[in-house]
Amino acid sequence: MTDHISRNRILVRFIVLPTIFLTVTLLGGLRVDAATHGFDFLAPPLVTLIFAVLLLSLFVRAGALDLRSWLSSDQPALTNVSHFLTLLALFFATAQAFNSVLPESGLFHWLFAFFFLWTLWNNQFAEFSSRRLLRSLVVLFGTAFVLKHLLLAGFYGAQGGWWKKVAGLVLEGVSLGTIDLPAFAPATGYISFFTLALYVGGLVLLTPTPHKPVSVQTQQMLDAYRGLSPAERLDVGEAISDAKIVTPAKDS
Repeated sequence: MTDHISRNRILVRFIVLPTIFLTVTLLGGLRVDAATHGFDFLAPPLVTLIFAVLLLSLFVRAGALDLRSWLSSDQPALTNVSHFLTLLALFFATAQAFNSVLPESGLFHWLFAFFFLWTLWNNQFAEFSSRRLLRSLVVLFGTAFVLKHLLLAGFYGAQGGWWKKVAGLVLEGVSLGTIDLPAFAPATGYISFFTLALYVGGLVLLTPTPHKPVSVQTQQMLDAYRGLSPAERLDVGEAISDAKIVTPAKDS
């Protein structure tokens, strides 16, 4: 069972996590044009890279990511390179997650950017646990997703309905050029939802340290146990199960 646990951890660390974050990086800037239904890839704006730096600093402060354990001189060089590439993929995936819920241009682009920047900057001075930080990210990205892909997409879509009429009355007198947004097909919202779900799933699988620290004595015992034959392992298991823990009697 120990071998299965070790293999699963290695699989998640070296294959699953990089694949998830690279997929988020590719899908975060993907848009579907409403007229041609072709795919457009938008590079992340510079401001999303700032958001990624602020969010990764929150990961470190909240204990969700221990950089000294991921990049350590005690590890082999190839392991450090693999860990560095995983962290790099996490950085760009974070930027692309913001890119997927950030309006592409106009007034709403800067309003959303200010909202993200204000939230992330204030959180730098708050106390966070890893679970609390994850819940706050779900709320943050969920709110931005609803605003962009449901409300704004309904307003700027070909059939905006009553919401477009109400918003037009509210924004009457405001220059349309300052709030204009490019029109994308509804499939863009589905891609963004899948991207954010995949990103949050990757954060759930991300551990503060790539592996649990093991003492030298424990590692020697594990190595010796792995060198035993199946029959010897069975004998060891039976001996452990038959062992009795003797507690010293208290002095009366």
